[in-house]
Amino acid sequence: MKAFFDIDTQIDFVFPAGALYTPGAENVIPVVAWLNRYAGEHGIPLISTMCAHGEDAKEFAQWGPHCVVGTVGQQKPAATLLADREQQIFIEKDELDLFSNPEVLPLLDRLVVDECFVYGVLTEFCVKHAVMGLLKAGRQVWLVTDAIAHYTQAGGEQVIREFVAAGGKTIVSGEIAGGC
Repeated sequence: MKAFFDIDTQIDFVFPAGALYTPGAENVIPVVAWLNRYAGEHGIPLISTMCAHGEDAKEFAQWGPHCVVGTVGQQKPAATLLADREQQIFIEKDELDLFSNPEVLPLLDRLVVDECFVYGVLTEFCVKHAVMGLLKAGRQVWLVTDAIAHYTQAGGEQVIREFVAAGGKTIVSGEIAGGC
C-alpha cells in the first residue's frame, strides 16, 4: 500500500515568524497542501510528522527552542490539515528522526505500507532521516522534489544525490496523479 509522509511542515519552520524559519520554506505549503488533499481524496494513508519538544529538549542546545508542545509554532499550517482529521495520522517526535518514535514501524506494518511518497522540511535534516530510514526499513521511497525545502541549496542537492544512490527515486507533484 502507498502512504504519503508530510514531514515537519510546522509553523516554526515554514513561516517568517517561526522560531527556526528557513527563508523560502513557505513556498512548499501549497504543494504540500495539494498532496495531503490528494491523499485524503484517494484513500491513501497520510502520515504527518511533527517535532514535539518539551521546554528543556536536548536539541535546543544546537538549534534553540522550537516546536514546543502546545505552542503555535508546533502546529501545522491550516492548509496542510485535512478536514477529516481521521484521515491524517500525526506522529510526534522529540528528535530529528521520525523512527525515534517507536510507533512508526508498527504503524507501517499495520498499514502494510510498502511504497512511500515523502515531502516536507527540511531536506538536510528531518526529511533525510525519513527517506533514508524508510529505505533502510525496506520500503520503496519516492522524494517529491517540488514539495521539499532545503536549509541550503547545496546541502539539499547532496541529500538528494545520496538518497538516489541508496535506491530512492524522485518525483514531482504533477506526476503523482498519473503515477499513483
